Amino acid sequence: MDTQPPSSENREDPSVPEGAVTEPVSPVIPTAEASLYRSESLWTKSIRKFARDPMGIAALVIVSVFFVIACGVWAGWIGQNWSALQADGYTGMSREHWFGTNINGQDIYARTIQGTKTAFEVGLIVAVLSTVIGGILGAVAGYFDRTIVDEVIMWLYGCLDAIPFYLFVAAVAFALRDQPYAMHVAMIATFWSSTCRIVRGEVIKINSLEYVQAAKALGVGSMTIIFRHVIPNTFHILLVQGTIAFVSAIKSEVILTYLGLGVKHGVSWGTMLSESTFEVSAGIFNNFIAASSFLFLLVIAFNLFADALQDALDPKKVTAS
Repeated sequence: MDTQPPSSENREDPSVPEGAVTEPVSPVIPTAEASLYRSESLWTKSIRKFARDPMGIAALVIVSVFFVIACGVWAGWIGQNWSALQADGYTGMSREHWFGTNINGQDIYARTIQGTKTAFEVGLIVAVLSTVIGGILGAVAGYFDRTIVDEVIMWLYGCLDAIPFYLFVAAVAFALRDQPYAMHVAMIATFWSSTCRIVRGEVIKINSLEYVQAAKALGVGSMTIIFRHVIPNTFHILLVQGTIAFVSAIKSEVILTYLGLGVKHGVSWGTMLSESTFEVSAGIFNNFIAASSFLFLLVIAFNLFADALQDALDPKKVTAS
C-alpha cells in the first residue's frame, strides 16, 4: 500500500516543517485597557490628550493665576486703592509700592491688578455673548441651508465683515456717547460673525446625519432639533471660538482704550499705556513695562491654551490617537 506525504494543500501551515510540533494559536483577546479606551467618549479622550500637552497645561496655569487675581479684585481683597494719590509724583519700586508710582503719584501695582479685572470683564462678556449669538445664528443658517433664512444671515455677517473694525467701533462709541458698554456692543456686533460662519459649515454636515434625518421624519420641530441635537454637537467649536474671542476682546479693549474709545470709567492696561506715552519721554518706564508685560503674558498664555484646546478637541486627531 503506497503512502503519499501530505500535500501542501492539506497541511495547516506550509511554512512549518513536516513533523514539527506546533502549539495552537490562541485568539487575540483585547486587554482591559484597550477596551476601556475604546469605550471612552470623545470628551474623555480630549481631556486625556490635553493633559499630555505640557505647553497647554503651563498656559492654563498662567491663565488661572490671572483669573485668581481678577477674582481677588472682584472680591475687594486687592487693587482697591488704584486711584488714590499716594505720593507727590513718580517714585521707584519700593516695599510700599512694588512697581512704583506714576507721574500722578498713583500706585502702579494696584492699577495693573485693577487692569487685570477689566481685561477679564471685557473678555468674558464679549466672548460669551458673541459666541452664543454666533453659535445660534450659525446653527439656524446651517439647518435652513439655501433658504431665505440662510441668505439673510449670510448677508448680515457679510456686511459687518466689510466694515473696518475700528471705524465701526468709533461709530458705535459716538452713537452711544458716554454709555459704559459702547465698546462691548461694538465688539460683540463684529466678533459673532466668524463663529457664525464656522458653525454654519459644521451644521450643514451635521444636518445630513442619520439622527437628524430621523428626527425630521418623526416630526420633531426644527427649533427642537437645532437646540437639542445640533448645537450640542458643535460645542467643541464654540469652546475654541470662545477662547479666540476672549483674546481678541482683550487686545481690542487695550487698543481702543489707548485711542480713547474704550474704558471710560475705571482703569485698564490701555489707560496705563496711554499715560506712559508722556512718562516715557521723561525717562519713566514703570507704567509702560507693567502694563505691557501683563498684557503680553496673558495674551501669549491664552493663545497657547487656545491652540492646545483646539488640538485636543479636533475629532480627527482624537479618534486617530
